[in-house]
Amino acid sequence: MPHSTTAIAGPIPPGLPAPPPGDFFDETQWTVLMALLDAVIPSITAHSKVADDKTQRGIADGEFEESAARAQPNVAEPPSTDLIKAYLEDRATARPGFKDTVRRTLGSVPEGSLKPLGTVLYALSTRPGSLLLTGSTTPIQDQPLATREAVLQAWSASWFGTPRILFKTFTTLAKAVWLHTDPLLGHLLGFPAVPPGWKPIPPVFDYDFMQFPPSDEPAEIETDVVVIGSGCGGGVSAKVLADAGHQVLVVDKGYHFSPAQLPMSQEQGSYHLFENNGIINSVDGSINTVSGSCWGGGGTVNWSVSLQTQGFVRREWAQECGLPFFETGEFQASLDRVCEFMGVVSGEKVRQTHRGRVLLEGARKLGWPAEVCPQNSGGKEHWCGHCHLGCGSAEKQGPAVSWLPAAAQKGAKFIEGFAVDRVLWDDTSSGEKRAIGVRGTWTSRDASGGVASPIADRTTREVIIRAEKVIVSSGTLNSPLVLMRSGLTNPHIGRNLHLHPVNFVGGFYEEDIKPWEGGIITSVCTNFENLDGRGHGAKLEATCMLPFAFLSQFPWRSGLDYKLSVLRFRHLAGFISLARDRDTGRVFADPLTGKPKIDYTISPFDAAHVLEGVLGIAKMLYVTGATEIHIFLPGIEPFIRPAPSPEEKIDAGITDPAFTAWLATVRAAGNSPPYAPYTSAHQMGSCRMSSHAAGGVVDSRGKVWGTEGLFVADASVFPSASGVNPMVTTMAVADWIARGVAEELTEEKEGE
Repeated sequence: MPHSTTAIAGPIPPGLPAPPPGDFFDETQWTVLMALLDAVIPSITAHSKVADDKTQRGIADGEFEESAARAQPNVAEPPSTDLIKAYLEDRATARPGFKDTVRRTLGSVPEGSLKPLGTVLYALSTRPGSLLLTGSTTPIQDQPLATREAVLQAWSASWFGTPRILFKTFTTLAKAVWLHTDPLLGHLLGFPAVPPGWKPIPPVFDYDFMQFPPSDEPAEIETDVVVIGSGCGGGVSAKVLADAGHQVLVVDKGYHFSPAQLPMSQEQGSYHLFENNGIINSVDGSINTVSGSCWGGGGTVNWSVSLQTQGFVRREWAQECGLPFFETGEFQASLDRVCEFMGVVSGEKVRQTHRGRVLLEGARKLGWPAEVCPQNSGGKEHWCGHCHLGCGSAEKQGPAVSWLPAAAQKGAKFIEGFAVDRVLWDDTSSGEKRAIGVRGTWTSRDASGGVASPIADRTTREVIIRAEKVIVSSGTLNSPLVLMRSGLTNPHIGRNLHLHPVNFVGGFYEEDIKPWEGGIITSVCTNFENLDGRGHGAKLEATCMLPFAFLSQFPWRSGLDYKLSVLRFRHLAGFISLARDRDTGRVFADPLTGKPKIDYTISPFDAAHVLEGVLGIAKMLYVTGATEIHIFLPGIEPFIRPAPSPEEKIDAGITDPAFTAWLATVRAAGNSPPYAPYTSAHQMGSCRMSSHAAGGVVDSRGKVWGTEGLFVADASVFPSASGVNPMVTTMAVADWIARGVAEELTEEKEGE
């Protein structure tokens, strides 16, 4: 059965590596894990057809028939009830691809972090452990599927923390893997793997990445400036410096994917386009962070939103942080310059999706402020909801199709697959450390030009790049790690981490809205952005409606409820309440893998702001006619709009007693971590800009305190959270920093 109703040819898939062996668990632990995942996404059939109650979840024959019939009007075409029954009866864990994806997912988690999970899995396989965690001495893998499902439900409502964490862990993993791999889902939903009308286009720019033959000796290169990272900060820096006539070399550990390879499938995109497969959980598991990690960085996978830094944030940075530049016309010129270069469109030129209209119309009906979100679409409408997995039309003006090609026209050179280990210092200089280049490891593509084959089948070589200036633009999660590996000990490095934490809300509508169509975010409500009088609060935005991205967050109450809810996806609109967080965390290197680890738990102060935004979204969904409203928080039942009574002569709106009572239950339940699911797509502040050396990592021109020749130019230098999607702010700050570096280089050359 095809994944999609779309018949056109699709992007060229880059492929996936073989899954890891999975030896982080033994056979018993794997059996227990699959038994639990079976209970989350069960094979559901009529009682009369159940052959084995350990692999099938039986429900009353009439209920099974009625469930299939009720689902039929909600799916595409619609298909026969026999196909819907096949979908309900499918056993995900019986498919080899399911377990392979589980192994890939868990393989991206540091082995040390898997040990506690392995301990739980082993305990559940024993009589004492099962009694403790399930109330039965029967090992959980030997319990009927219906019993295992009941155990999960009990864990979700437990007074104790460990069972609730286990519920969150197993349901999140099962939903994510199933949504990646189910063979019927795309067809039933009518979800196209690529945007309608997709066609391959020639490369916007033919990158000629530097190559290195095998050798035990390091390759050495000289340049004026080396930029570490090809994302929003690095791309802008490269263009500014190349325009100024300097030799620029941009390096990135990620690889380039042409528009003909985009958008990727959800599973391949997670692997190739995002840091650590898109899974960077905080130490306590309370928030998952999604960060771009490919050529073009976050600009390749972000959602086109081009909001400029707001006045209250600029005043805070200028007046409270001692950085007056942010209130100057010079900074505004940088904001305008980057928007003009990307052809940012706004106002009526931005076509509103159903979700965008819900925000604008809901805000109007409630008397709240809302506005259209400008898009970096090169002056085009760009009606595409797939850009989370890369932009196949190249209309989105990310760094890989705009800034970096413009830099190349002025002589910039590039290296993909180059992981920088450390900055090199001039050992002969006295006083401040002087950066003179970087050292790292380059990994080639394989013989066929791919990047999914084992490292052993590709060339690796140490490379030394000598440069007058080094600009670190590796992103908020990796830039501080580069500085730490380079021997810098400033205590602020990696700290002051802001994440813009979000909670999700979804609303079902009677009409078929095909939520994956159109721009991902086309409007924003700002009513709750300043709840404390100091610029902290929540913005209300639409969110990405690719099935994996949203349905993996949808609440699980039972296997049948979840599978049937997924079939209603064509009628579902999704939103986020996004906090400008006041309180912070830190990023540091995992001691075993060296990858970024996050220590961040949303504070009660910031969580309360997110919750106000969640309640605000619910109100907008109500006044725009949503038939059901789902808060993606544990233990909260959805609000189901009752049929209007003939006696009702006045539309009560949000004063409807049933609705206000439901809102009160949401507020009482709260969104306390680590049980409430939080996600972050914006990371900022881990190399904070400051007015003095004791207050941060870089000065007002991006230079790392206590060094010469070393700069940071990305969102990590934000003095605090931007409060808006950070792309334009990042680019404007990089524009400012790079112009300063260019002037400094020119002066040094003229003085020689």
